[in-house]
Amino acid sequence: MKIFRQAVMAAMISSAIPLTSMYAATPADVLVVAQNIDDIVAIDPAQAYEFSSGELVTNLYDRLVQYEPEDLETLAGGLASEWSVDEAAKTITFTMRDGVTFHSGNPVRPQDVLFSFKRVVVLEKAPAFILTQLGWTKDNIDEMVTLGDNTVTIKYEGDFSPNFVLNVLASRPASVVDEVTVMEHETDGDLGNGWLNANTAGSGPFKLRVYRPAEIATLDANPDYFKGAPGVSSVIIRHVAEAATQQLLLESSDVDMAKNLTPDQIGSLEGSDAVKIETYPQAAVHWISFNQKVDALTNEALWEASRYLVDYEGMTETFLKGQMQVHQAFWPSGFPGALEETPFTYDPEKAKQILADAGVELPISVTMDVINSTPFTDIAQSLQSTFADAGINFEILPGTGAQVITKYRARTHEAMLLYWGPDFMDPHSNAKAFAYNADNSDDKYASTTTWRNAWAVPEEMNQQTLAALAEPDADKRNEMYIDLQKQVQETSPFVIMFQAVKQVGMAPQVEGFVNGATSDFVFYRLVDKN
Repeated sequence: MKIFRQAVMAAMISSAIPLTSMYAATPADVLVVAQNIDDIVAIDPAQAYEFSSGELVTNLYDRLVQYEPEDLETLAGGLASEWSVDEAAKTITFTMRDGVTFHSGNPVRPQDVLFSFKRVVVLEKAPAFILTQLGWTKDNIDEMVTLGDNTVTIKYEGDFSPNFVLNVLASRPASVVDEVTVMEHETDGDLGNGWLNANTAGSGPFKLRVYRPAEIATLDANPDYFKGAPGVSSVIIRHVAEAATQQLLLESSDVDMAKNLTPDQIGSLEGSDAVKIETYPQAAVHWISFNQKVDALTNEALWEASRYLVDYEGMTETFLKGQMQVHQAFWPSGFPGALEETPFTYDPEKAKQILADAGVELPISVTMDVINSTPFTDIAQSLQSTFADAGINFEILPGTGAQVITKYRARTHEAMLLYWGPDFMDPHSNAKAFAYNADNSDDKYASTTTWRNAWAVPEEMNQQTLAALAEPDADKRNEMYIDLQKQVQETSPFVIMFQAVKQVGMAPQVEGFVNGATSDFVFYRLVDKN
């Protein structure tokens, strides 16, 4: 506790925030958050691809079009005040909003939009595929994104609707950065990537004051934000990995918000006058996967049996209660096109029979990488127990979020316990991740769980995924995605188990916090502590 208080006080000093009695309450105009943020690998919008980094990018940057905390269901103008689609549905022209400036004071120009999109394509970091799926390449980006006096015209190649394209342009890597500021900090042709992983150059409602990985992120309000200044002067996000520590800090008023509390802790806080609990449905699905580069994990009988070795109800009724619901398909429940059926239950005898009928040689020893925090370690221990009964022995390898994710992206794991959230709110976002892999070569990196687990998706499924993307009829398109989910349920090296529900503990005076279904929909702009 003492160490944490000293750290918060030091952060406030570095952020030029007046100190008040830290032992009684946080400052009235500062929101202090306790959160596990060790999953962050990068905060440059061209590279950021983790849950916590998405939250930072959303609050620090703007996009041409974006979802706003006032209405999470309607795509609104961001840096663009209006747009129009050509009759052939291959071009969208955006008119830039007048008078918007970056945190540096530089005006937001059409040139900044082209620069931002171009650097994503050129840098080719993890989320680049979100934009390049529009047919953009290093060689053609200048022809695909063209500029007028105050307009940006987007061209795209592919059989998909304008609404799909708009959702792509509302995604994280489409965030617009300040070209002038970024290029002042370019090193060895990195287009400012190194600098932007410790600093920001956006136009969003907050600007970054301090960022130290797995320690702290301090966001200061942008008083000139085009939608109005935020309700608090600063947001301090402190890395606190232990849920028990988060609860102590919240109850002692050393923080205003605790984001990683366990169900037991939530239960103990319910009814408290000093803390309120808010619940937010999430789009993240949680699963285990088997790397197909490991010969012992390529037998489809192993995949099938594994679906009956998960104690779904046992976990959701105990240590996951209130924070996970059973969900066994790659597109989250509650969205159009989601498969709601949950055909698998915990049935170890059936699993043993499947393995025996297939002649699988047992026992099998498998390492399983897991993020070293709740609820992941608890889920891993449950899986270790239930799988062992069938002769599948997991050795749990805990690590920070960044360590686990980096290993997964390198395809060097065996089994993996992780989660996946859509990159943008369209079923294709998850379908491409779980049901598409056109080139499984080691040198053809793709930000999909299929490639990262080295699963060479059957060509027929690849084609069905592309057909669903192109289908203009909304109802028929949803049915196509439901069919894809059934196929992945039945014949893939993924065992999808749960869909997350976010429960956040906060001080009673905190109002206006918005936590949407994905990390890109976490907003601090409307927070008010008065």
